[in-house]
Amino acid sequence: MSLDIKLVENTCEHCGRYDVVYSANITHNLAGMAKEAGVYECLWHPERCGATRACHLIVPLTSAVLKMNADPDRFKAHDSPNGWGTYKNFLPWLEHLLAACHNRKDAEIEVSV
Repeated sequence: MSLDIKLVENTCEHCGRYDVVYSANITHNLAGMAKEAGVYECLWHPERCGATRACHLIVPLTSAVLKMNADPDRFKAHDSPNGWGTYKNFLPWLEHLLAACHNRKDAEIEVSV
C-alpha cells in the first residue's frame, strides 16, 4: 500500500481532465514518521486540514523538514524494520514535494491512498 500524491493544473470544468505537474508515491510504512513530523493528515487526508492547493502544504512541509533535519534520531526510530519506509528516503521525498509546492502554488492536490 502507498500514498500517491499529485499536483494538478488546468482542470477542465466540462470533462474533468487535467495536467499533472508533479506526481510522487511513498509507502504507507511511513505513516508513523509522518505523524511524528506533523504532516500525516495534510498528506494522506488533505481534505481534513483544508488543504486543496499546493500552497496549503508549504507551511506544514517546511515545519516537518526542519524538525526532521534537527533531530534525525527521533525520526529514524520510526524506520520500518523491513526497510520499506525509512528516514533517509522520506526526508528527500518531503523536500522534493515542498519544492514542487513552491513552484506550483496554485496547483490542486490529488491524493490516492
